[in-house]
Amino acid sequence: MTDLHIESSGAGVNLVLLHGWGMHGGVWAGVVPALAQRYRVHVVDLPGYGDSAAIAPYTLDTLAQQLADALPSRFHLCGWSLGGQIALTLAATYPSRVQRLVTVGCNPCFVNRADWSLGVAPTVLQLFADGLAHDYAGTLKRFLALQAQGDAAARAVLGQLRALLFARGQPTEAVLKDGLAILLHADLRANLAGITQAALVIHGEHDTLAPLAAGQWLADALPYARLHAVAGASHAPFLSHSADFTAALTDFLHG
Repeated sequence: MTDLHIESSGAGVNLVLLHGWGMHGGVWAGVVPALAQRYRVHVVDLPGYGDSAAIAPYTLDTLAQQLADALPSRFHLCGWSLGGQIALTLAATYPSRVQRLVTVGCNPCFVNRADWSLGVAPTVLQLFADGLAHDYAGTLKRFLALQAQGDAAARAVLGQLRALLFARGQPTEAVLKDGLAILLHADLRANLAGITQAALVIHGEHDTLAPLAAGQWLADALPYARLHAVAGASHAPFLSHSADFTAALTDFLHG
């Protein structure tokens, strides 16, 4: 038994959708109806978000373990941003259960390091972590603005994200800080060669949180992956370019 909230719809092969930091499973609402025509879609509220209880410790490994305990025995897996890092961890840890893997706006290492320049400066995420205590709502809204920045439909994307933000309640400051800690410190580059599933890396060409070059690097590093760059999109192409996103996803899963 787990305390994960999962909404399932449609029929067919299982497809699991994992959201990113600060959001909840409702962020996928615009693409679920189309996907549910082909798949049994399982939309997860990650621990501490929406209707799912928080867990401790809050790490990629414990998140992957709880998901594995709650999900079907076999499934395709799609993860956005932080959800993409969780998806990479699940695929590496449970290779017999994850059939095909899709990442969206995911960077295997979100912040720059001495040997990595395809992320953001650590101070960018640290400022969000520091801001949660004195301006919770404002900090989350500024993070949403960063996700929409650069998109051809940035204003519309930001409006969608803001409308969804607290639609399923408010995650605690502790959960948000734990998630930011993952984004700040996780470096999955060394794990990628062991991921043997066929993979698709979907990435907005104007993503400022996880640059397109990081998506290309991820696609090159995964043994059986290819990149699909969404023209005109930023960090959330399933919101701004839902038809392109859905077509790329379904073509890959049926390929």
